[in-house]
Amino acid sequence: MKYLVRDKLLAIGDDYWIEDEDGRHAFLVDGKALRFRDTLELKDRDGRILITLRAKLFSLRDAMTLERDELRLAVIRRKRLSLLRNHFLVTLADGTELDVSGRILDREFKVEYDGELLALVSRQWYRIRETYAVDVVREDADPALLIAVAVCVIRMAEKEREGPDPEVTASASHRPSAVRRGGSGR
Repeated sequence: MKYLVRDKLLAIGDDYWIEDEDGRHAFLVDGKALRFRDTLELKDRDGRILITLRAKLFSLRDAMTLERDELRLAVIRRKRLSLLRNHFLVTLADGTELDVSGRILDREFKVEYDGELLALVSRQWYRIRETYAVDVVREDADPALLIAVAVCVIRMAEKEREGPDPEVTASASHRPSAVRRGGSGR
């Protein structure tokens, strides 16, 4: 099943609907503007929170966590030691790893488990500007999880392209030296 995501609306504080391939509302993305950290909620049609997406601040490596029922569902990080710049690793709470690779900023990438395609993200199916589709290939796959993964890796790639957040960098430099990496605490 394909889900339509309107890219332009991914700003924090914006709420928008993700539609299924028949044009029906499938998921609501609720951007939480008044939070200290980058937080989005993926809700079903009835407003129930399915997955909460959170940026992890002050970590050594950029990461986002996905939570379901206030329990960690997954952590998403850029894959280390990869020849591909656009390569992310999704580690589920049970230790299962999903691989995300492709042209993230172009919205042309795939999500795989052990070499098997779970979802394909692409703009090629739609002529509408600022729109891409998440095509959940496997019927037994969790569409909410795969949509959340797609939204997270796009946000992470865009933030990396923009460079460090000046507010986060400034607040990190004001932490005591014992908290900073390599600090002696004196």
